Amino acid sequence: MAAPDTTPTRREQILAEAARLFARHGFHGVSIADLGAAVGVSGPALYRHFPGKEALLAEMLIGISERLLDGGRARVHHDDPRDSLEDLVDFHIGFTTREPELIVVQDRDLANLPEDPRRTVRRLQRTYVELWVDTLRRVHPGVPPADARTVAHGVFGLLNSTPYAPQAIQGPARGTDARVAVLRRMALACLDAAPD
Repeated sequence: MAAPDTTPTRREQILAEAARLFARHGFHGVSIADLGAAVGVSGPALYRHFPGKEALLAEMLIGISERLLDGGRARVHHDDPRDSLEDLVDFHIGFTTREPELIVVQDRDLANLPEDPRRTVRRLQRTYVELWVDTLRRVHPGVPPADARTVAHGVFGLLNSTPYAPQAIQGPARGTDARVAVLRRMALACLDAAPD
């Protein structure tokens, strides 16, 4: 049996390059011609895949929000809620270390989305946060929902700050495994500090 083809489609290539360029230069600092050059096509050829930059940004941010929610849902079904919480932490750290560009684009360019896709992203994000809140409250039943939400947002702030870390911390000399271990310890310590 042949191995599945994991070669990214042209659309996936465009989204990946757009994330890299938007993270580096900002949504308004990247032209259709820049995007086309990055994937080896003319700028106008991109319109065969996306009607414009806003549609590309919408697919990028809705897509990552859906992936986070689906991935989160897949990790909260352990009998022991502590295992679910640790799986959520590991899953989110994996995202932050593999796709830091998307965190930067989300932080900086969400406001550039038209209203309907922006609402969709926010709804998906809220649902993802509530997975964490519910799981945290299963581990610490005495934590009020508002406090659990505050703790979850604090952990997201910690983990989502990784793309902004100084190069000395972020670079290969430090090592991804060491960074992941530090982030994991810090995130779990924050979650365990939730007030009962």
